[in-house]
Amino acid sequence: MKIAVIGGAGVRAPLLVNGLAGAALGIDEFALYDPDQARLKVMASLAALRAGPARVTTHATVSPAIDGASFVITSIRVGGIEARMRDEQAALSLGLVGQETVGPGGFAMAVRTIPPLLEYAREVARRAPGAWIVNFTNPAGLVTQALTAGTGARVIGICDTPTEVFQEVAHALDVPADECRFDYVGLNHLGFVREVFWRGMPQLERLWEDEAALAGVYRTPLFSPARLREIRLLPTEYVFYYDSPERAVANLRTAGETRGAVIAQLTRALFDDLAKGTPDPVARYERYLAERSAGYMQLESGGQGGHATPAPWAHLTGYDKIALNTIQAMVRHSNAVIPLNVVNRGNIPELAHDDVIEAPAVVNANGPHALHVGALPPQVRDLVVRVKAFERATIEAVRAGTRGALVDALALNPLVPTRAAAARLVEVLSL
Repeated sequence: MKIAVIGGAGVRAPLLVNGLAGAALGIDEFALYDPDQARLKVMASLAALRAGPARVTTHATVSPAIDGASFVITSIRVGGIEARMRDEQAALSLGLVGQETVGPGGFAMAVRTIPPLLEYAREVARRAPGAWIVNFTNPAGLVTQALTAGTGARVIGICDTPTEVFQEVAHALDVPADECRFDYVGLNHLGFVREVFWRGMPQLERLWEDEAALAGVYRTPLFSPARLREIRLLPTEYVFYYDSPERAVANLRTAGETRGAVIAQLTRALFDDLAKGTPDPVARYERYLAERSAGYMQLESGGQGGHATPAPWAHLTGYDKIALNTIQAMVRHSNAVIPLNVVNRGNIPELAHDDVIEAPAVVNANGPHALHVGALPPQVRDLVVRVKAFERATIEAVRAGTRGALVDALALNPLVPTRAAAARLVEVLSL
């Protein structure tokens, strides 16, 4: 079996290759493609160290990479980390959230990303028509919808955020996560746990009454127990930006740097060390991943530095683990239940049939099949519906290619206060 990775120079590529190689799935080739050939060579060499008997091949064009692939993983960053940093600063200069998956930053990333990713997906449909595209590229839900609507390819969007929340909630409840059913509904980076069932019984009622346990659900100070009891939902971490945008902006301004700038520094140091030669490149790479993870959402939330040690369940989460679980479930026809970004098909009645939602899905050789999740919780219904309207408008604006359509789409975003602000952002973002 052949696995192709579009965006093989990304820092997640070795994680993906190593995780999949160790799963005994019969993979004999990992084909990595990226326009940045110098960086691709470094990441491919690192990936090959733990690829087992599988070959790791590199490609200067996308077609030979995807020829005959069973799965094609897409993880690209058009414009590089530099575009992300410019977007973050542009939004912050106007007093708005600067973040690459929600708000103006997510919009800019989507506008840059959708056109080339559509071309890649069409090439997959031509050269590997039986392949599934497993999309990592952010903003994952919006991009997955664009690919699903605009090509004949089979596409799954993945994100590790829901699984991380599931693990945190189970830990706070002191029940094993693998024995729980999580009632989860929403969109990518706008999802909510409504209930947790263990041994057939709902569990969240006792969490609402335990302030210490409730405060411990999130490892960074995102939501107060009072706020969580008010909405009676457990949001995924990125809901913080919608819930407390002023706080996020103030914290980032106090910090004096953005998340993109921090990642750029860490990544530059990694590649510098690998280029100079290091006795144990795998250990250096793992240290990079730990440093990157430790700073996750610390600047935005006002946290006091990263966590000294990862969560006990860290080995169960991460994009690479979700990709592995999804591909493994399809290859082995295991009917695993995994939260994924998939087409709605009536699961959430407030959204269109062809909208992409994030929901628990049964995954087997026939692909993912979203479990019925039903109506949105009334306390977040308007927000979810508005964000989906923004996502649809953004896809249409990219198709139209006009400034007016871009402004109209961005003005729908809940983190953009006025159409005038949207117009100004369209001028200063890296579109």
